[in-house]
Amino acid sequence: MQASKLTQKEKTLRMVQMAMLAAVSIVLVLLIRIPLIPSAPWLEYDMADVPILLGAYLLGPVSGLGILLVVSIIQAFMLGGNGIIGLIMHFVATGALVVISGLIYRACKQKTWGLLLGLIVGSLAMTLVMIPMNFFFTPILFGVDTDFVRSIMLTALIPFNLIKAGLNSAIFFFIFKGLRFVLDKKR
Repeated sequence: MQASKLTQKEKTLRMVQMAMLAAVSIVLVLLIRIPLIPSAPWLEYDMADVPILLGAYLLGPVSGLGILLVVSIIQAFMLGGNGIIGLIMHFVATGALVVISGLIYRACKQKTWGLLLGLIVGSLAMTLVMIPMNFFFTPILFGVDTDFVRSIMLTALIPFNLIKAGLNSAIFFFIFKGLRFVLDKKR
């Protein structure tokens, strides 16, 4: 259902659902922070993108981006997420995953295939988007030169983004498939 045709009660319910998913995302950031790459322990895996993906798939990509914006702001300014630079990097990277995967899913007639294809392409897009963002923002954020960024690109930054997007996509896939089963039975 399009947002413009929603009743006030439906709009309120959607806002509550979005707020709950944003809250779950923040709780996951607080509870789960795992350094994945020994040579770059500051790159920590978190599951914040899973509820954001859930919101995008169940409520639509605009709602997913709304949840992402709220989560990015809270992470950036209240949880030590590197301020405006962290906000931009998180919003653009996860935004690529959310929008691309959601659009592919909606375009495919065979939903399981669309879900898998969307999450794979979205994960790759997230990783690719982070390459130029790391070249631009990492020197500003950490006071290092682009040679340092180049030296860790293949050994840390690209693998980290692939692993993070892949893990979050895999976790989301199983949660969403379980939810779809329950939601489809209710209809």
